[in-house]
Amino acid sequence: MSSKSKLRLLVLFCLLAFPITPWHAAAASETTGTNTTQKVISTESDRVSAEITIYNAGLGLVKDRRSVNLNHGDSILQLMDVASQVIPSSVSVESVTEKGAFSVLEQNYEYDLLSPNKLLEKYVGKTIIVRYRNPNTDREDEKKALVLAFNDGQPVLQIDNEVTFGIPGNYVFPQVPEDLIARPTLSWLLRTDSSGARQIETLYLTNGMTWRADYILVLAADDKTANISAWVTLDNRSGANFRNARLKLVAGDVNRVRDEVRERQPMLARNMAVQEAAPQFQESALFEYHLYTLQRPTDIKNNQSKQVGLLSAQNVPIEKEYVYRGQSHYYRGRYQGFLEKNTKIPVFLIFRNDQKSRLGMPLPKGVVRVYKRDQDESLQFVGENRIDHTPVDEKIRMTIGNAFDVVGDRKQTSWSSVATNLTESEYEIYLRNHKREDITIRVEETIPGDWKILESSHSHKKEDSATAVFLVNVPKDQEVVVRYKVRSKF
Repeated sequence: MSSKSKLRLLVLFCLLAFPITPWHAAAASETTGTNTTQKVISTESDRVSAEITIYNAGLGLVKDRRSVNLNHGDSILQLMDVASQVIPSSVSVESVTEKGAFSVLEQNYEYDLLSPNKLLEKYVGKTIIVRYRNPNTDREDEKKALVLAFNDGQPVLQIDNEVTFGIPGNYVFPQVPEDLIARPTLSWLLRTDSSGARQIETLYLTNGMTWRADYILVLAADDKTANISAWVTLDNRSGANFRNARLKLVAGDVNRVRDEVRERQPMLARNMAVQEAAPQFQESALFEYHLYTLQRPTDIKNNQSKQVGLLSAQNVPIEKEYVYRGQSHYYRGRYQGFLEKNTKIPVFLIFRNDQKSRLGMPLPKGVVRVYKRDQDESLQFVGENRIDHTPVDEKIRMTIGNAFDVVGDRKQTSWSSVATNLTESEYEIYLRNHKREDITIRVEETIPGDWKILESSHSHKKEDSATAVFLVNVPKDQEVVVRYKVRSKF
């Protein structure tokens, strides 16, 4: 056998005994060996259940439960279809079916989202294709272009050894960069003791969820009773959909660290249809707040406003009150002529939030819109005001406008300085009622200093250290004059 034949046999033996492994095959083996880090992507379709708790302050608490498969060892779990306004530092994840089944090594919030501008940013220094319609041939042509820079929303390109920008046409990219994602994603590096399917629950806070209470009060013909309905209006701008979710609302002044909050413009109030609300929430106490739980699942879609009935009460006793107020500076000097002339008198509605009044549920803050039927039995809007959180057995008192047919005048009839810092003054208040029924006007006089009413035409009550109150009956189409003399020490 020749030397060349012996050499060929030796090479063939070596190849059979020690095969050469290509570079890419070695890399694949490394990524599929026992130390593999598996990537698991979970979307909304994996969701088993969701519970949403919304707070008055534009904050939502999300409990998102999903079913995922995790292998033994390290895994990267990517949770998609989460709120885009998630507060990353509030996120936690745990196994529901098997406590302690995995440990969290890292937690990330990925929000570098795929967009035309982001694609151009990522392709700086790389080649793309510009596809355009040639005006000379009226055909679609394409050119390879090197992206030199992308600043101020304008790419700078190198085409055929020329640098240019503002090229009309479509940019074609060979692929999407790995570090760009289509939508916000929560990501964890997990270490699992065993393989298998598990239910995991992710809990996080998110901005962009708000709720408010809207009340409809329909006055009876005599203004002595009213039907009251309350609606909950939800607004979800968190960036995520939650279908068939359990919904809870928290009413109360929950403290938040201000630099954690993304300030948003207040949502404009929307007028609601005047209809009776079907109560669907169950109320309970929670710490120093109140919790309202919807008794059925509901869809909470992104960029959706939803209204759900909170309460309904019939024939709630209502008190209507006319209030005429004075000013404290009227007592500090001498005035000529009328202090006030044809002053409008505001109208208040008063009712109690108790069981006797057919209410008795802690009322969350919101806007009360008041309606009344006209002579044609058609409902007309007569005013609105905002109420604060109101506990059970508390009184609600709100102004809804000024009376058209009730006016007042005020005149100082005398003023004298009796001694140093001691004055005496007299006043006349003219109250005119042009309505078709008798009314009672509450006159509130704000008197500064150490004061005492020496004489008066009507009885009064010292309500507090600075307020004297006269309850004055004014018959229809008549004028009543209230006179009093007061001594003030400053």
